[in-house]
Amino acid sequence: MFIVWLLVAVIALFAAAVLFGAPYVPSQRRYLRRALTRLYPVDSQSVVVDIGAGDGVVLREVSRRGGRAIGYEINPILWLIARWLSRSDERVKVHLANFWMQPLPADVTMVYAFSVKRDSVRLIKRLRSEATRLERPIALLCLGSPLPAMAPIATLDAYLLYEFHPSQSNMLTV
Repeated sequence: MFIVWLLVAVIALFAAAVLFGAPYVPSQRRYLRRALTRLYPVDSQSVVVDIGAGDGVVLREVSRRGGRAIGYEINPILWLIARWLSRSDERVKVHLANFWMQPLPADVTMVYAFSVKRDSVRLIKRLRSEATRLERPIALLCLGSPLPAMAPIATLDAYLLYEFHPSQSNMLTV
């Protein structure tokens, strides 16, 4: 009976995560590596935030290239897996938290996301706002759906690279 309840709990956690975020779709390392080499070359100056970090594969790949990686995951099971797999890596931090409720770190250079059409307008607004707050551009590398009314600056396979700039109206001083 315990196994049945455990299975129900696991299914419920994954279902709840889908309601509030994107479904868990593991990133394929081969394509991810190409994107982090050709579209957005990660180096020791990179600070990457992964929205919906899942099992942490993106975080670990960023760290392997010398960058610092910060992941947000709302599914406790995936969060535990990502924490466990990244436990010995000082450049990786995984938070059990909702990205939408967290400010981006001041030194973020790129945000990585599995793009879901349902959240794309919200993501655009959020990254424009954060670029303005931080007063500098922020890159977005997304896998999946293109963002509406925005042209990517580069594409590779199913990856799209966007750049968000600070709003000029918020930067004017009189």
